[in-house]
Amino acid sequence: MTPSDSCCGKPPADGAVAELPMDKDPVCGMTVKPESPHVLVMDGKTWRFCCTGCLQKFRSDPERFLARLAGLSDQEAQTPPPAPGAQYTCPMHPEIVTDQFGDCPLCGMSLEPMFPSLTDAGADAELRDMRQRFFVALPFTLVITGLAMSGHGAPLPLPLPQAWVELLLILPVMGWSARPVLQRGLQSVRMRSPNMWTLIGLGTLSAFLWSCLVTFLPWPSSTGGLGTQGVYFEAAAVIVTLTLLGQMLELRARARTGEALRALLELAPSNAHLIAPDGSEKEIPVSEVLVGDRLRVRPGEKIPVDGLLVEGRSEVDESMLTGEPLPVLREPGHRINAGTLNLTGSFLMQARRVGNETRLAQIVLLVAQAQRTKAPMQSLADKVAGIFVWVVVAVALVSFILWGVLGPGWSAGLVNGVAVLIIACPCALGLATPMSITVATGLGALHGLLFRDAAAIERLDAVDTLVIDKTGTLTAGKPAVENIFPCRDASAGDLLQKAASLAQGSEHPLARALVDEARTRNLTLEPVTEFSAVIGSGMKGVIGGVPCAAGNRALLEAMRVAQPLGTPAVGTAIAQGATVVHVALGEHLLGSITLRDRLKPEAEPTLRLLREGGMRVVVASGDNPEATRAMTANLPLDEVLGGLSPEDKRALVARYQSQGRVVAMAGDGSNDAPALAQADVGIAMGQGTDVAVASAALTLLKGDLQGIQTARKLARASCRNMRQNLGFAFFYNALGIPLAAGVLYPFTGWLLSPMFAAVAMSLSSVSVISNALRLRRLRLHAPER
Repeated sequence: MTPSDSCCGKPPADGAVAELPMDKDPVCGMTVKPESPHVLVMDGKTWRFCCTGCLQKFRSDPERFLARLAGLSDQEAQTPPPAPGAQYTCPMHPEIVTDQFGDCPLCGMSLEPMFPSLTDAGADAELRDMRQRFFVALPFTLVITGLAMSGHGAPLPLPLPQAWVELLLILPVMGWSARPVLQRGLQSVRMRSPNMWTLIGLGTLSAFLWSCLVTFLPWPSSTGGLGTQGVYFEAAAVIVTLTLLGQMLELRARARTGEALRALLELAPSNAHLIAPDGSEKEIPVSEVLVGDRLRVRPGEKIPVDGLLVEGRSEVDESMLTGEPLPVLREPGHRINAGTLNLTGSFLMQARRVGNETRLAQIVLLVAQAQRTKAPMQSLADKVAGIFVWVVVAVALVSFILWGVLGPGWSAGLVNGVAVLIIACPCALGLATPMSITVATGLGALHGLLFRDAAAIERLDAVDTLVIDKTGTLTAGKPAVENIFPCRDASAGDLLQKAASLAQGSEHPLARALVDEARTRNLTLEPVTEFSAVIGSGMKGVIGGVPCAAGNRALLEAMRVAQPLGTPAVGTAIAQGATVVHVALGEHLLGSITLRDRLKPEAEPTLRLLREGGMRVVVASGDNPEATRAMTANLPLDEVLGGLSPEDKRALVARYQSQGRVVAMAGDGSNDAPALAQADVGIAMGQGTDVAVASAALTLLKGDLQGIQTARKLARASCRNMRQNLGFAFFYNALGIPLAAGVLYPFTGWLLSPMFAAVAMSLSSVSVISNALRLRRLRLHAPER
């Protein structure tokens, strides 16, 4: 290429000025002629480059170079704009909520999204930035440290005095690599919220500024010239480099704590097959599915949203949501959930809940909220951290003065003061329980255990009394009509028709059994007005203008039913464990219906394990006392109570609490809600009523009793892990600060270098996070030893 053909805009050899307008290369900044062959058209704009190399660099990462043109730094360029409505919070300070990704103003930690996503681009950008700064600082730090270890009096072939060479080498480290460290330290001072970054910033600047001072203005001391022995550029460089390394390790470890939530998010498919009104089918993003849309789900596909199966049948694997390993058969009318896997048949479904309203999305949201709560045992660490930084600064200042006045000199005082500042790590105290809670709640969600907050995990570890409802909790919750006993002036069909008509408005398992039996017999259900559920007693309403009621003896006696309730046959069925529903029209008894449920297969072994673990187990049922005792006769129980109203159950829990017991209550119905709210830990079955789930601190998605034992095992392991983390954090500081201050020097002559202090500081946070990650290996379904 001749000079006149240069695409870089160089003037021709004869000195003439090119008449054509020039473009600027976005990579190297050189001016480029319009006839340059290196061209890229992107988003309707033409970019010209001086050479193939610049073109390839731009093509591989256009956002980076466009951001540079806009005046943004590499970190700002790598950090994507927040999604609309996205909010971020601090894992140590959940009260901090902002719509911008950044650092916590109280502790300096990077913020996390309140609603998790499959990719946390902000955290990835921060990790890349920390990695770049670390690898820039590393070679300079190694050279500076090598020079320092060689001794300032060594005859090295240097163009300048060694202190000046070290100063020149540390400028890239302090000027660029240390920028986030110093910015966070300055922010903590501005916000009047001293934290780990305050200490690191003070220590690093103290070593750097002292070294600059004695480099520019050396003066003698009783122990030698400070111009040679008092320069600690290597300490400042090592502290910065190791801090960046520690941040890299911490960011990687923190990312792993969210793997359980990301695993849940990955359950949702990205596309759905929409059936248009004309019958045609097209594939659309799941985000575009609307309530009421009809969707086709083929074998091997994940169900895209919550809805009803309307045509076809198939076996569905729901283990990812409930932990139930066996597939379940789903037929028209059955509810199906987003994220579950269709195994065998193709079917049509109608969308009922989409987006963040699906059960999967709500589970993820609940887990994310629980992860941001603090366990009660964290309160001690918070109180200590509140005064920790001031104590450390005071200890460092006292150490500096004592070593300067009474020890070898101010140079030695600086070394010990900086070591005290660096080794102290309040971050480890703050992370002690949040990291364990994050891992534990995520692991629990993968096994069908939803904790409402961190306090529920800690309280469950201390539970010594378990109160269990019978229907739907201890039993399968699928009772069936066994016998119908009409009075002489009523027929069995009329009796069942009235009971099932009332039951249409109730969600209780007994009510559903009455409706199912009526439909099996092809009975037409009558319209009901003024329906009301009498919690713990039954239901009532108006049928054909006449008051009607169905429920237990107390309900009908309150309605002043004239006839005596029950017959010898009914009494025999009750004694054998059946449940009876009396039905009355006006003040006249129509008859009684007996229903029978079955115990859950896991009831006996689970209750036995709980009792062997030292827990007192009590059954509290609203059902007839005789039927309750008959049903539970062969179970390992400490007490069996029947005929209890919702208030009776709440009072029972309160009575145990007044005796100093820590009580968990397990139930699934609206009548259990008061007791669930009263208990130290309310446990709701996943298939239970919304009010029961809302009142509970723990929800068992699978709805089996084994979940209680599994949750207790997880709670015990989590609390043990949190205590270990707090122990690590206190141990590091209780041992490290005195060592850094030099308490062993009079006896051993040993001092802790600021470089080793930086290593210990980084290890304290990493060890806490790594210990929390051990919870992921917990085998929840393995027997406890």
